Amino acid sequence: MNEPIMLEGRARPVRLSIGIALSRAGGATEPAQLVHDADMAMYRAKQSRAGGYHFHSPALSRKLRERRLLEQDLRQAHAQQQFRLDYQPLVYLGSGQVSGGEALLRWHRPGHGNMPPDLFIPLLEETGLIVPVGAWVLETACREAARWPARMSVAVNVSTIQFRKPGLCEAVEGALRSSGLPAHRLELEITESVLLHDTPETLATLQRLREIGVRIAMDDFGTGYSSLSYLHHFAFDKIKIDRSFVQRMAQDPNAKAVIRAVVNISQTLGIRALAEGWRMPSRRSCCGRRAAPRCRATSSAGRCRRSSSPPCMPGSAAPPERPEERQEG
Repeated sequence: MNEPIMLEGRARPVRLSIGIALSRAGGATEPAQLVHDADMAMYRAKQSRAGGYHFHSPALSRKLRERRLLEQDLRQAHAQQQFRLDYQPLVYLGSGQVSGGEALLRWHRPGHGNMPPDLFIPLLEETGLIVPVGAWVLETACREAARWPARMSVAVNVSTIQFRKPGLCEAVEGALRSSGLPAHRLELEITESVLLHDTPETLATLQRLREIGVRIAMDDFGTGYSSLSYLHHFAFDKIKIDRSFVQRMAQDPNAKAVIRAVVNISQTLGIRALAEGWRMPSRRSCCGRRAAPRCRATSSAGRCRRSSSPPCMPGSAAPPERPEERQEG
């Protein structure tokens, strides 16, 4: 089963997933129940992505029941508009000025409280709900950012599922049109997984988004295998240095060296750099004095403002409401 098969003239890999359920004393004995349990175990084996086999267990049944309940609640949350957006401040390291906010999807699950995004967003993607929810995020972020000072932008994450489904460009155009937000004030963040299959369709979608006028950023830069090659294939407006480097910077000289190297690359290519998870003003030095004006950071110490209030840092006044010239760095 490890040998690839030929399909439409191309070799395709084959992955085998097996689910196993055993009849034990005190356990399931009905054939239908055993088949059901084996099917759940096979589903779990598929989730591993490496294939193989998995045995059914009572713990597995509980996890799958919880997953089904979570999926039901997510569908209800979308129908009843239970989601909200918070905004992480984006700060220029050179001046400390807030230049915009990154939209963060949040959900208060009835009976459970605020849910960690890493628990429910993967399920949104797996079920395809990320497409309508992502469209809502775009519409809401654009509408609220349109009330911010004119110099401030809003960043929105686009999942791989959204990117590969038809309608993304139309959703972006619709959100901009209905909100009145100028296209250059919207920034779409994509991860390397979007570019893993460097197909004409992928590049065509990126090019069309560029023609609309929105900015494109590569998220989690430095964590993949081919990040540098992607900078050659497409002219990104911004690269986001993964927070893992920023968090290790004080203890790990190599992490600091990587940050400086990425910032130098961004300067050479004329691309803005953004460091995720910046906490202390002393970390400005990681960019170097000459690079600081073009280096921005997401401040994990900053407040995440809801609704249309502009994001701002703790202890600072909200940005002025009068229109100002957009700062490019």
